[in-house]
Amino acid sequence: MARVIRLDELDAIRSAGVNWRPVRRTLGVTGFGINAYSAEPGEQLIEEHDEVSGGAGAHEELYVVVSGHATFTVEGEEIDAPAGTLVFVPETAARRGAVAIAPGTTALVIGGESGTITPSPWEYWFAAGAAVDAGAPARAYEIAVAGLRDHPDHPTLRYNLACYASLAGDADRALEHLTRAVVADPRMRDWAARDADLDAIRADPRYPA
Repeated sequence: MARVIRLDELDAIRSAGVNWRPVRRTLGVTGFGINAYSAEPGEQLIEEHDEVSGGAGAHEELYVVVSGHATFTVEGEEIDAPAGTLVFVPETAARRGAVAIAPGTTALVIGGESGTITPSPWEYWFAAGAAVDAGAPARAYEIAVAGLRDHPDHPTLRYNLACYASLAGDADRALEHLTRAVVADPRMRDWAARDADLDAIRADPRYPA
């Protein structure tokens, strides 16, 4: 079941000179680190720290300013961060911190160990969508085919690659991907029967019946 809470309903715990709102502990998140911090003008929003010192998780961190306005400092560089700004710090040794400059400033912090996340299959065909819309199916194929490194047998990824290759006039690749998609998930055969993207290969004797 979904666990739901508003940021302003979380306890604001004063620690290390900042107001910590314990998102991860409250919701029981186990897949990644996530917490929130709040501050008023002139107050420290994010304590100055790195991710290699004692107590740190050695995480790469993404800071999302969800309300108010802050100034971040990362390795001496000041970053203006009004609400809606995302500040990503991949280097664990980089010193970073932030100060609020507007009332009601809140930042959400998401962290995790570098290289531990496998992108979801859908990310690859979502990323290819703009190329398809622009009439560049060959480019869409180049973008999405990278997903096979992590998901070599994913039927929907294979199906989309078949569509891009068919639209690009590459029948051999289109038929290979479509065949593998249908073998992995027979429902793909029904999708293909109604999909104009595959019209160019439909008469080929290799087309999966």
